[in-house]
Amino acid sequence: MKTVLINGDCLEQMKRLPDNSVDSIVTDPPYGISFMAKKWDYDVPKVEVWKEAMRVLKHGGHALIACGTRTQHRMVVNIEDAGFEIRDVVSWIYGSGFPKSLNIHKKDERCPDGWGTALKPACEFFTLARKPLSEKTVAANVLKWGTGGINIDGCRVGTEGATKKVDTNKCRESLGKYGDGLNGGKVSKLNMGRFPANLIHDGSQQVLELFPESNHKTGGKFKAKGAFPIESEPVRHNDKGSAARFFYCPKASKKDRDEGLEGFEGVENSNGDKWSDVDRRDGKVPVVRKNTHPTVKPTALMAYLCRLITPTGGTVLDPYMGSGSTGKAAVGEGFNFVGIELDEDYFKIAEARVNYGH
Repeated sequence: MKTVLINGDCLEQMKRLPDNSVDSIVTDPPYGISFMAKKWDYDVPKVEVWKEAMRVLKHGGHALIACGTRTQHRMVVNIEDAGFEIRDVVSWIYGSGFPKSLNIHKKDERCPDGWGTALKPACEFFTLARKPLSEKTVAANVLKWGTGGINIDGCRVGTEGATKKVDTNKCRESLGKYGDGLNGGKVSKLNMGRFPANLIHDGSQQVLELFPESNHKTGGKFKAKGAFPIESEPVRHNDKGSAARFFYCPKASKKDRDEGLEGFEGVENSNGDKWSDVDRRDGKVPVVRKNTHPTVKPTALMAYLCRLITPTGGTVLDPYMGSGSTGKAAVGEGFNFVGIELDEDYFKIAEARVNYGH
């Protein structure tokens, strides 16, 4: 297992990497919302960055690129304009987001009470993109490059709940192709976990309440009784309507953020601003932190994403390494890792955290 950590501008540094040299890209780049007035967050990465990232990625290799709700459209357009194929968007929903809305009435009592300026943040997106195949089929591309598919079985959720259809007339399994003639086939249960979905949740009570358990094992599908969905009733399936069908991961804990930084001095949060939403507990915020990056992703989340799109023994690239969560996760999963970070202070933190993961 090999790690290469680079302190520098990702566009310039990626130009030094060989063509088709990494198997996947998992990264949390700037969202372009000027978060906490940080200069590095003034805009989303430009097309030129993603073109260079695509060059070093193997044909058929996937990328998972994080973004917030406000600028997701700009991020995706730039990724697509660079030549990537947009395959999906993975939504990470959480209940611990803190509203950043301005109470207009408090600023001027002449304004109506109860009006604000923003919604409570509850999700972030990871764009799933793929470099175009070099071969005529995905299978041929996988045989040549090792990339092109995603690791379904390695990212199944739980150990039970999977199903497959078998054609009772021809005794064959469904290939998962629409209209393959198995609509009337028999459904068999498998104890291998649920198929990974494009939704991840944090396990908070607010989110779990969106997926209530059902006494009748409903599958969440509805049959309309009338003209509008509000008059519908559930169709019964041999399935539980709970959040257990989705992978879950809470926001980064203090232990996770500071793991590997035992030798670092804590930095006092003297200006009174909270480091992140997850720090707020009953109005209290910590005064000292070793990992000073404001947008630390949880290691478990990044490990799941790395595993989803990286072949065994492959190399993960993170051109916006930040404090090193992707690298820490990648080496923990047994992957090689290349990380690039411009900020010198964040780079030192990332270096310590990634090395801790070995």
